[in-house]
Amino acid sequence: MTNPLTDPYIVLNKVYSGGKYFKQALAESAVEPANKNRTVAICYGVLERDIWLDYVISANAERTPGAAVRLILKIALYVLEYLRLHDYTVVDSAVELTKKLGKGGAAGFVNAFLRSYKVPPLPAQADERLSVSASVPLWLAKKVRRSYKGEAEAVLATPSFGLCVRFERGAEEYLSRRGDGDAPLATPFKDAYIFRRFVRDDGFFAGDYTFQSIGSIAICEAICGGERLLDMCAAPGGKSVLLSKKFKSVTSLELHPHRTELIKSYCSRMGVKNVTAVCADSTVFEPEYGAAFDAVLVDAPCSGTGVINEDPDIKRNRREEDIPSLMATQAALLNTAARYVKEGGRLYYSTCSILPEENDTAAHNFLCAHPQFSLAPLESPLGHRATKYGLQFLPHISMGAGFYICSFIKNL
Repeated sequence: MTNPLTDPYIVLNKVYSGGKYFKQALAESAVEPANKNRTVAICYGVLERDIWLDYVISANAERTPGAAVRLILKIALYVLEYLRLHDYTVVDSAVELTKKLGKGGAAGFVNAFLRSYKVPPLPAQADERLSVSASVPLWLAKKVRRSYKGEAEAVLATPSFGLCVRFERGAEEYLSRRGDGDAPLATPFKDAYIFRRFVRDDGFFAGDYTFQSIGSIAICEAICGGERLLDMCAAPGGKSVLLSKKFKSVTSLELHPHRTELIKSYCSRMGVKNVTAVCADSTVFEPEYGAAFDAVLVDAPCSGTGVINEDPDIKRNRREEDIPSLMATQAALLNTAARYVKEGGRLYYSTCSILPEENDTAAHNFLCAHPQFSLAPLESPLGHRATKYGLQFLPHISMGAGFYICSFIKNL
């Protein structure tokens, strides 16, 4: 029988020791096709629970194991604690993998550790306890606990609800294929459902449906329609495509050429004709766009802290020191966007962040710098918190989504 820990080790070693993002590491690894779903589940789980796994290892090992042995322990611990495979199978597989990697001298330690470890109590200090329990960096635990108080753990630890599918046609057929035990979760939005499992088929390439996060759909639904929309930072194109239903024309800006092509490909697949993708730096003012748009959407680069339940790479790679530079970019985008809005038009600002400094603080700073704009109210059928300036979607009340949107109107 194939060692169930080998393929996860191969993939995760490229992440931990090779500096790869998870999806890149997975794509570059020749994992066994028959067990790919299991491998992906283990890898995601280890990355999601990385800080907690480190905490358990440190509490049970007198010395810090080397990188290879530490990774084997993380994988085995995750499988034992969360997948509930037979203990002897997991322990034997971990020992076998240790020897296979040329670490035979550590095989006894691995065997003894996995047979005797105990899960320690959580730290007494509140920030550290949240960091370990939610398995997030300490800096993020501190920020979220300060902002959300008793809701902090729910904000950080609520898992993804599943894969959100937005149908253009044929939703009934896809829904009818599933039994009661596999029924999708209906969302507040027309023809959008969240599935635990969904296998892509030819309908995807025919434009019958697309994959779009519930938060992204909520942002689009909050935006009023009009003649012309400018979608800044638009790749991969999901918002542009959905908003093309509300506007006669959409101009989609993207900094990188290959990502501009993603927008074009997305539009082609979905049969959308009224979106024009343009490769341009959205922080640089384009005179031809001056006061030309009924609405401008700034879906800004951000910390991504609202979607860590879908992308564990964010937990590993985002740093507290990244936030000031992100905020500077967000402000630059808003300053440029303000010059593109017609009198009486709307400027929308959105992120996939749960951090107030990237959201309400950005809105406050914008209004202080641009007195010709005033705050415009927004509504959404998706659960949210109304903030001083906008709507904050949070994972535990918004079907797994951590997004933000606010709106400004340019005064006549």
